[in-house]
Amino acid sequence: MLKDPNAKLPFTMDWSAWLLAENDTALSAAWTVPTGLVRESSPAESLVDDKATIWLSGGTAGVIYEVMCRLTTVGGRVDDRTLQIRIQER
Repeated sequence: MLKDPNAKLPFTMDWSAWLLAENDTALSAAWTVPTGLVRESSPAESLVDDKATIWLSGGTAGVIYEVMCRLTTVGGRVDDRTLQIRIQER
């Protein structure tokens, strides 16, 4: 995924296929954001229709950041997925 260093954008992790296969429901999502990216507070993180979204800004051009989403389900499952976000002047 590409992001300009000056952009403030949403990034979404779609958990629906995994949850359907496991016959489970999302309970919560927690994001780990590396230093250099800014976790925006408004709009904030959300979990809607099995899609976890976080709004991010900042970053240094030429750097690839890994942002991790940890999903916990009603059935007690916990899984992590990572997004790679490359910062590039656009």
